[in-house]
Amino acid sequence: MTVTLWDVHCSTMANPRPPIIRTSHFVHIFMLILGSRSQHSLGNDFIGNYSNSFLSHVPSHLSSKTTILDLSLNNIIKLQIEDFKSLRNLRVLKLSYNRIQHFDIDVFRFNQHLEYLDLSHNKLRKISCHHLMNLIHLDLSFNEFEALPICEEFANMSRLDFLGLSATRIQKSDLLPISHLNLSHILLDLERFHGEKSTLENLPVLNTKTLRIILPLNKPFSVQLNMSVYNLRHLELFNINVDDDKCSLLTDFLSKLINKAKFLNLTLYHMETTWKCFVKSLQFLWLESVEYLHIYNLTLVDKIDFEPFSYSETSLKGLKIELCIIKVYLFSQNVLYDFFSNMNIKMLILSSTRMLHMVCPSKPSPFQYLDFANSLFTESLFQDCENLTLLQTLILQKNKFTQLSKISLMTKKMKSLKHLDLSQNSISYEDKKNCSWAESLLVLNLSSNELTDSVFRCLPPRITVLDLHRNKIRSILKDMTSLEMLQELNVASNSLVDLPGCSTFRSLSTLVITYNSVTHPSAHFFDSCQNIKSLQAGDNPFTCTCSLREFSRNIATLSDQVVRGWPHSYKCAFPDSYKGTQLKDFHLSPFSCNLVLITITVLLIGLVLMIVTAFLCIHFDLPWYLRMILQWTRTRRRARNISLDHLERTYQFHAFISYSERDSAWVKQELIPNLEDENIKICLHERNFVPGKSIVENIINCIEKSHKSIFILSPNFIQSEWCHYELYFAHHKLFREGSDNLLLVLLEPIPQCTIPTRYHKLKVLMAQRTYLEWPKEKSKQVFFWANIRAAFNVKLALVTEDNEI
Repeated sequence: MTVTLWDVHCSTMANPRPPIIRTSHFVHIFMLILGSRSQHSLGNDFIGNYSNSFLSHVPSHLSSKTTILDLSLNNIIKLQIEDFKSLRNLRVLKLSYNRIQHFDIDVFRFNQHLEYLDLSHNKLRKISCHHLMNLIHLDLSFNEFEALPICEEFANMSRLDFLGLSATRIQKSDLLPISHLNLSHILLDLERFHGEKSTLENLPVLNTKTLRIILPLNKPFSVQLNMSVYNLRHLELFNINVDDDKCSLLTDFLSKLINKAKFLNLTLYHMETTWKCFVKSLQFLWLESVEYLHIYNLTLVDKIDFEPFSYSETSLKGLKIELCIIKVYLFSQNVLYDFFSNMNIKMLILSSTRMLHMVCPSKPSPFQYLDFANSLFTESLFQDCENLTLLQTLILQKNKFTQLSKISLMTKKMKSLKHLDLSQNSISYEDKKNCSWAESLLVLNLSSNELTDSVFRCLPPRITVLDLHRNKIRSILKDMTSLEMLQELNVASNSLVDLPGCSTFRSLSTLVITYNSVTHPSAHFFDSCQNIKSLQAGDNPFTCTCSLREFSRNIATLSDQVVRGWPHSYKCAFPDSYKGTQLKDFHLSPFSCNLVLITITVLLIGLVLMIVTAFLCIHFDLPWYLRMILQWTRTRRRARNISLDHLERTYQFHAFISYSERDSAWVKQELIPNLEDENIKICLHERNFVPGKSIVENIINCIEKSHKSIFILSPNFIQSEWCHYELYFAHHKLFREGSDNLLLVLLEPIPQCTIPTRYHKLKVLMAQRTYLEWPKEKSKQVFFWANIRAAFNVKLALVTEDNEI
């Protein structure tokens, strides 16, 4: 983190709101208990928080162990001894924002450990004092006291560090009891102050490091106080409304307060004035002992014209104007530009001013720190400016810059520039444009812009800290500008898919790459980036597969100081089975991620299956069984698709059998008995041919009257002329009717070369149609008969004709 001069010398001025009083640890405790309406323990403290609980009195059931009690934001009107008598250990009591009208310190006579008491923002008009020696923080501000509520007993509060007061008038006698106390912080509420003549008397000199004065809101400045303060380091004034006529009153008032102060930090909140009075007041402070001046919420009215200003030697080191509203619509912009650009101070902050431009100083400037955040500056700023050679830090966030190459040229002559903040603009970079940065530049913030991958070709070569988060970067280019000295890189909230290697970032020690698109981070990242001391890579959509296994194992071995956000922000996004699983709980077996081992295992399993299959084929004739089962399935399917009505009107027989007389023994002993046992009616030539008709006529007639034709194929079959005729006519019927009426049974193997040429139809049928083989083994014959039965899986009511076959 870069520390500015303002952080070192003026830390209390960094917050635009009134800073929280930091005199003890009690404020931190209240932040811890905010939002809780209960009693509970926190470390060694027992806390009771009843803030904003609509209470009209102090609760009676409070535990005697209570050390911290918050009763703010209620409707409590009265305090009694009995309310706190049992709270012997009470150290912190907050009663702000109630309706208490009278306060008697004696109600805390039994609370000798009470150190912190806040009664601000009530309706107190008077108090009754008693000894309360241990108070460190007492706040009575924003009440309705006429005179300052300071009792003689306050003189004995030697531990008192913070005191908040309010009054409508102040007299010398009011401040005498505390004039000798060495306080760290005094809050003086003068919102109801009347400014009587009696206040012109010399008041006692106070001794405090911080004085905060709240002036009347929306009223012209008229306060006159002859007040001096020793050891004053921080002076804060609120609600300053002053015009040209009252301007001298303001400078006189400030003069009396700071005449004894050295190295003072002055803060002015909510100031409305004219440009003339502003310049006059600044000229007064220019010659005083003020080191840092912070003006928050400055409103300029009336007119803006040239006002003479002497830039002589000054104690002022830093001027900060935050949130400036100019209610002047027609004026010369150069009046403002020239006034601020020629200041001979080290630090100038003009944030939220909506200024359009700033000119280059007319002579070599001592500026070391410039902040123009949240304005309307463009690339025209400081072009060809040679008088900012001492400038080290330039803050230009939230402006209107668009072109990175022109910005680089702006810095070229800033010989001492080390830190440049260009975040939250609309900057992009057109590739191949020349970039020429200041050689001294070490820290560059380009976050929240419109930059893409090409930005890596336009970066300062000696940079050590680079912030590119929230841009449009998808990858880090290989031909980028060499960044050998880069130590910190922030590329969060982009679209990067992998962690960048360190081939071009040899000195990289800190990498932030959260909220990107990293799914499979390289396992070799830690090998190439051995100087990494801090890595933030969480909140990415990690894909938990084998490729992530080694990265997850490597990152788990590093300490929490190196891997930030581990393990809660490192979770699997894919696959769904691992979604939401932290990487530390993601595990895969070595076998499942070893490709060589998996390949060998698959090959071995495949080889074993091949051996087993070959053994089954050889020993059990497995292909034959598979072929028979397939044939049976097809036959059953074809049988179911036949129209039964058509078959019953046409056929007298289930099957006509064609065979060679030499194979008649097998047909009559094996085939016919098995078919007729299944009630299948067979047509045979020796018993069903009609005498007197020719053989050819009988063959045709039998084939026509039969549902199927069974051909018993063997070497004997091809030697029979009549078998050839029968096959011819059956084949003719197959093509004429488109039916599936042929059933081929191979009784004995027939080599294709032995089939005569005239049996070309047989060759075609055996090549195109599946046939049944008669197995010699008894075990296989079961499948054969099952296939035969499947072919006749239609229950036909056959036609009976007495005069025919």
